[in-house]
Amino acid sequence: MTNNILEMRDITKTFPGVKALQNVNLQVERGEVHAICGENGAGKSTLMKVLSGVYPHGTYEGDIVYEGETVEFKDIRDSEHAGIVIIHQELALSPHLSIAENIFLGNEQAKRGFINWDKTNLEAAKLLARVGLKDNPITKISHIGVGKQQLVEIAKALSKEVKLLILDEPTAALNDEDSAHLLDLIRHLKGQGITSIIISHKLNEIKAIADKVTIIRDGKTIETLDLQKDDISEERIIKGMVGRDLENRYPDRTPKIGEEIFRVEDWSVRDPRDTSRLVIDNAHLSVRAGEVVGIAGLMGAGRTELAMSIFGRSYGSHITGRVYMHGKEVRTHTVSQAIEAGIAYATEDRKHYGLNLIEDIKRNISTAGLKKLAKRGWVDGNQEYVVADQYRKSMNIKAPSVGAITGKLSGGNQQKVVLSKWMYSDPEVLILDEPTRGIDVGAKYEIYSIINKLAGEGKAVIVISSELPELLGICDRIYALAEGRITGELPISEATPESLMQYMTKERD
Repeated sequence: MTNNILEMRDITKTFPGVKALQNVNLQVERGEVHAICGENGAGKSTLMKVLSGVYPHGTYEGDIVYEGETVEFKDIRDSEHAGIVIIHQELALSPHLSIAENIFLGNEQAKRGFINWDKTNLEAAKLLARVGLKDNPITKISHIGVGKQQLVEIAKALSKEVKLLILDEPTAALNDEDSAHLLDLIRHLKGQGITSIIISHKLNEIKAIADKVTIIRDGKTIETLDLQKDDISEERIIKGMVGRDLENRYPDRTPKIGEEIFRVEDWSVRDPRDTSRLVIDNAHLSVRAGEVVGIAGLMGAGRTELAMSIFGRSYGSHITGRVYMHGKEVRTHTVSQAIEAGIAYATEDRKHYGLNLIEDIKRNISTAGLKKLAKRGWVDGNQEYVVADQYRKSMNIKAPSVGAITGKLSGGNQQKVVLSKWMYSDPEVLILDEPTRGIDVGAKYEIYSIINKLAGEGKAVIVISSELPELLGICDRIYALAEGRITGELPISEATPESLMQYMTKERD
């Protein structure tokens, strides 16, 4: 008798002109942690949407056997009623509601039509404790960062009678410490008999947490590897994902570092909602031509707040300090002024702030450089197309044309559109906030190659990343940030995970 809680048999899913899944098979044993790996666009999330009823029965071919019975889910509520809960990569939270309200949205703690708010907040606090989030349950979602929002999503899933938990890139928005906490949480759930399916591009996490891994490539099942029985290396998983060996995760680069381009001095920023709280405290940093400089820090250290406040004061209040380009002080009080000064900022949250997902590639790429395309107030549509198509080809954006809707692209290709947009604005300084978040190893390599190309052209590049191996692999110099303060600066020859973590956890004197 099989111990499988789930079998997906010959699943085929077709969209207009695209076969996203082709005869995919998946078997998951009860109580195990089963990973699904594959490049962006391989079909991983599509398969999970079929399983959870986002794509209802009748819109795909094949069978789903759950707890020994063939099931036909009509919608996501149907699958949740059966004990299957999915946490999507795209956060599904209401920014104007509290943490507690979001956790129990659709599952209200009510009696006779009235919500018991004391019980709601109390139960929410218990769930937050389980995922390691210390924020008050009445805090609005809009007042916490992306990483904490991911933990709220997980708490929301735990509030339901879950038997099979699906996590789509659960740690993409988390730093190393919080990722480790989440993996411990998944192990704890396994101990309680909860089965988990985890989609992740972080292969070190897959190796650490998963019992088995199923690899999907181009919409087809390639193989399932037993990580408990066999000595499976990350390189072996990568070969299955991309169909080839990826000898080095980070492309080689010989730095040619020139004169200083960009410098920030005495930079201080206060919280826009609580002006008594200092978010960035007297920060100093500089970048030279052809140099890739990293900023490392734990969640809440102020990395994104520092970048956004520099870029047109997009974040913060009572901002003080000076910004210099080529030794000359410049004004960056607005986004337009920052762009005019030669600064570009690619946000960590590309889907909300970096791109217009309902627009095509062409319009997204041209957004930051419309002045270059405008004549007498009118944008030259033909030239806009030519420019966008040049970037589509040079950046290897996988789309049939620049008329393709950006929201339909994979994460890696969306990130290439973001980079293309800012490259077209011809900046001298590029601030890249989590540029490889949520994308696979093959696409990451391409992004790293683009960063190297930009540095090779004499640009000054700042990379913010939660992944220390990434910073160590691509940077020439790394700043560490803790509690809004630059606590250390190390050349790459002296930087190690241990030395960076020491600075990242340094407390105030």
